[in-house]
Amino acid sequence: MLIGCDFSSSPSKRKPIVLAVGQALDRQVRLLRLESFETLNDFAHWLAQTADWVGGFDLPFGLPRELVETLGWPSEWLPCIHHYANLSREQIRGEFSAFCNARPVGAKFAHRQTDAPAGSSPSMKWVNPPVAFMLHAGVPLLIQAGVSLPGLHAADPRRVALEAYPGLLAREILGRRSYKSDDKAKQNTDRLLARKDILSALERGQTRLQLRLKLSTILSEKLVHDPTGDALDATLCLMQAAWAVQPEQRHATANGFGLPDFDPLEGWILSA
Repeated sequence: MLIGCDFSSSPSKRKPIVLAVGQALDRQVRLLRLESFETLNDFAHWLAQTADWVGGFDLPFGLPRELVETLGWPSEWLPCIHHYANLSREQIRGEFSAFCNARPVGAKFAHRQTDAPAGSSPSMKWVNPPVAFMLHAGVPLLIQAGVSLPGLHAADPRRVALEAYPGLLAREILGRRSYKSDDKAKQNTDRLLARKDILSALERGQTRLQLRLKLSTILSEKLVHDPTGDALDATLCLMQAAWAVQPEQRHATANGFGLPDFDPLEGWILSA
């Protein structure tokens, strides 16, 4: 089984965690269903279930080495995550803000090595989007559930979590066109058409992944008509997970799943 996860650090009925569940056969990926979780506890319960899956998760799995070393935190991944998980969000905001305030304009944030090729936000960013809090809420759940994170944390080999980033594929298709918004005033026709363009490209296999998405009309309508883009983002993560399990990616590197040799403190985004 393959999954793609659009994660929220504070899930709710209005903004749940969304999973796209599917399977891959040759160069095709079939989206089977969408699931949602309105609390972190519900999501943790799902993670802990016995199953075989490889998943792409839209949240950072590590912090920039420069940040960690400057703050004097543990420089090995698991002790660093344990330290980070024990901090409150207020403490994280205070330490990261002080770090940024001490740096020159234009270089406030520290970046991971994967940020440039992926075009992703720095994992220490606590607003717009609050990916630092996504890491804080999500990665400890993966560890507690005994999930394996290749190159970072060895655990249950039947449940494998990989860091994904839907924006990487979306920008390849759309450029800088926006396709989603949580602000109802911005949920317009242009963004609806952009979601249709993403879905069309996925169905035709016109991305760097060279995989074709298959799905029912009902699921297609759900992806297109979700103005927040959560369901579509989960599906983009599913496509990245499917790329990772292709034979040419699965065993091509020491870390497997198409992952290069990367900094074992920072992590890496699939297909970046």
